[in-house]
Amino acid sequence: MKDFATGPARDARGQPLRRNAPADALAEDARVPMHDAAGAAPGGGTPPDPWSDEEVVLLHWRLLQEVAALADPGTPLEAKLDTLRWVFTERDKDAGPFSFASCVRVAGCSPLSPIPYCGPVDVEEIRDRIRHGVRRWLAATLERYPAWVREAVARHPGWVEVQLARDPQWINEQVRSRTVQGDLFA
Repeated sequence: MKDFATGPARDARGQPLRRNAPADALAEDARVPMHDAAGAAPGGGTPPDPWSDEEVVLLHWRLLQEVAALADPGTPLEAKLDTLRWVFTERDKDAGPFSFASCVRVAGCSPLSPIPYCGPVDVEEIRDRIRHGVRRWLAATLERYPAWVREAVARHPGWVEVQLARDPQWINEQVRSRTVQGDLFA
């Protein structure tokens, strides 16, 4: 059975997995060989065992655990933004197999779910509850950073998001470089 430990899902380098990463990058990060059209692994090996229904349901539940990390001030800003993008994605993507809405439906209604049966749940109501806490949760995370980081996020959130999408350690590297050399404009 696959390991579904709590905490953000990580790749082989210890970086949080991205839900929107290309399939080949995820396969490389997870050290899973890509397969040809006939299902054969490179080098003629056999493909890995298919996932059981229970493992697929547990994966849906495990993805929902990322939402709980939003309230933790220690969760990196980039991980929170990634989770929020997943939760608040376009509604036309709600039917996708591992969308937030799909994960809520599967975890709440499947008899294989690790939580008690909930029945159909209003996904928009859950999104509203998350929306209600977002400002407080992001502020708690940003309090861990110097004032100039908080100001940059407040003034240029789109730019900061692009930087974090390129390199999840971008803020940490900026803080480290300013700590070592100091702010040249201060």
